[in-house]
Amino acid sequence: METMSADMEWQSLAQKALNGECLTLEEGLAVLDSGNDEILPLMHAAFKVRKHFYGKKVKLNMIINAKSGLCPEDCGYCSQSIVSTAAVNKYTLLDKETLLDGAREAMARQAGTYCIVAAGKGPTDKELEQVVDAVREIRETMPLKICACLGILKDGQAERLAEAGVHRYNHNLNTSKANYPSITTTHTYDQRVETVEKVKAYGMSPCSGVIIGMGETNQEIVEMAYALRELDADSIPINFLNAIQGTPLENAGRTPSMKALKVLALFRFICPSKEIRVAGGREVNLRTLQPLSLYAANSLFVGDYLTTAGQEVSADHHMIEDLGFEIELNAL
Repeated sequence: METMSADMEWQSLAQKALNGECLTLEEGLAVLDSGNDEILPLMHAAFKVRKHFYGKKVKLNMIINAKSGLCPEDCGYCSQSIVSTAAVNKYTLLDKETLLDGAREAMARQAGTYCIVAAGKGPTDKELEQVVDAVREIRETMPLKICACLGILKDGQAERLAEAGVHRYNHNLNTSKANYPSITTTHTYDQRVETVEKVKAYGMSPCSGVIIGMGETNQEIVEMAYALRELDADSIPINFLNAIQGTPLENAGRTPSMKALKVLALFRFICPSKEIRVAGGREVNLRTLQPLSLYAANSLFVGDYLTTAGQEVSADHHMIEDLGFEIELNAL
């Protein structure tokens, strides 16, 4: 298939997505290989799909780094991993009151979803109970949706989180199955898929996404989108690698802004009805083109990430307002 150039052809992909049909590999590659002068017609087509399912609303999520820098995993992108020499804060799981304070801050930022994230391969039973205790009080006192990201869950742990009222569980695939061994060796791609399936079995909404910029090919990017469509992830955070000094991927270059936009359009076409979130690294990789990302994506993280700084919350609020979009409060 020749590289698409006409607006009508991009619109045909949008219509295909709206009809419930999946893009072919050839069509997916055409999106990623398109010329930069096609970006406005491409994003217009992606917006047709985004608007159909989400209108002009934007969901906001806020992360709290609930346990930092004590991870035994060797993930090459992460400043908290055991192989990282990056200077990061190191602490055990935050106490209940600190987690509650984080929830109050999420509300102040107009975030509908509060994400409790803990570094590590998976939670101990004691850590899980600490999270469960905080979640119960948040659910009783605040109109927030709660997402937990605690790693690989043991038998019985998904059930405990669901019973406590966790709405969503995040466990990213991160990269393609073929590229996975080059990124981490301390767990497998299949273990991540199994965890997502486990949380689905207990009624929690599955959140799973990717990190772009870790040596994957364009074909692998399309395959990642296929994998998340097959997994039926409700929420798909698209991270763009923010290469941190002291990590194995410290010398990886940034994803060009135009390429990042094409990736977002691709995921909107392949997973048309799902929440597509512009996640970690958006400020570094999209830079001044961040507003265009919301023509494909319908969700943002606001504030800081796990170990890197995010954009000022007021700047995100202004960006949404200037686009003529609106924040969707209390949205999962």
